[in-house]
Amino acid sequence: MSSAVSSSPTSSAADAPAMIVLGLTGSIGMGKSTTAGMFRARGVPVHDADAFVHALYGGAAVPLVEAAFPGTTREGAVDRRLLGQRVLGNAPALKQLEEIVHPLVRAGEAAFLERARAEGAPIVVLDIPLLFETGAEARVDRIAVVTTDPAVQRARVLARPGMTEEKFAQILARQMPDVEKRRRADYLIDTGHGLEAARAGVDEILADLVRAGD
Repeated sequence: MSSAVSSSPTSSAADAPAMIVLGLTGSIGMGKSTTAGMFRARGVPVHDADAFVHALYGGAAVPLVEAAFPGTTREGAVDRRLLGQRVLGNAPALKQLEEIVHPLVRAGEAAFLERARAEGAPIVVLDIPLLFETGAEARVDRIAVVTTDPAVQRARVLARPGMTEEKFAQILARQMPDVEKRRRADYLIDTGHGLEAARAGVDEILADLVRAGD
């Protein structure tokens, strides 16, 4: 684990100075979901954008996705495999899907932040895979990037069921290069050194945020 602490927040949350919003991001296979779980284990509220999208694909987004991409839903839920076949590698279709999903995700995120603020949470995490790519850095105070060696990343991703070299390449093409994410980060968590090192990195970040909030 390595960390880089910025001398000032990435952005300000002037409307809620008592609550620090940490953006958590990282490319596919870097270990972001595992790292988000470490923040949860420390009692930090986490809004998982991916998990929220999964929920939408079984709820509010279903009729909207079916209208835009007929035949991609089954038994009242979006079939992610069928939808992926329609949008991966198809930039206009992907943009159309994002225009459906992103406003719903933003609404869910806003509701999460409102609840956390009302409950007096001092720190919250927004787990956003495409944080930089979608301009979400403007909505957070600090950014933690989860990273690892490219060879480790590749091995992790290609071990996933149904993953192929072509799909991996298509996903990477949508994501900002890791080196650029690292450059923009306030903190780095390298998951290539084991879980204990990553947990220590999470604790270091939380300690720094507590100091920043004092």
